[in-house]
Amino acid sequence: MLPATKAIPKEMLPLVDKPLIQYVVNECIAAGITEIVLVTHSSKNSIENHFDTSFELEAMLEKRVKRQLLEEVQSICPPHVTIMQVRQGLAKGLGHAVMCAHPVVGDEPVAVILPDVILDEYESDLSQDNLAEMIKTFRRNRQQPDHGRAC
Repeated sequence: MLPATKAIPKEMLPLVDKPLIQYVVNECIAAGITEIVLVTHSSKNSIENHFDTSFELEAMLEKRVKRQLLEEVQSICPPHVTIMQVRQGLAKGLGHAVMCAHPVVGDEPVAVILPDVILDEYESDLSQDNLAEMIKTFRRNRQQPDHGRAC
């Protein structure tokens, strides 16, 4: 994706009016995930900044009566969702990134999602399809006794 990603992390490249990472977070939220861990490199502060509350921006939009924009900015990370950042010091691959999140997630089940595939939230019901369906299937199969099958 060079040269575009020379100065901007690929996760922050815009697709229409949102960065790619926002589509991934929206899919997680629609699927019922309320704790999201983003594993990033220290050079990708723009990702953390994107999900952080911008009180100055919100106050300015409120003052200028830009209600729709204010709602869009506030919906980046709804109040019931926690987004945490974990730093991956060296880029040693996807498995290493997952291991970097281990101190935060422990032995709980996790979904590893990359912004390489973006799902159209208007063509797909993100609360029922894709990630949401995988979570339902996982929960259903988790309740069944293990019969020594490999998946």
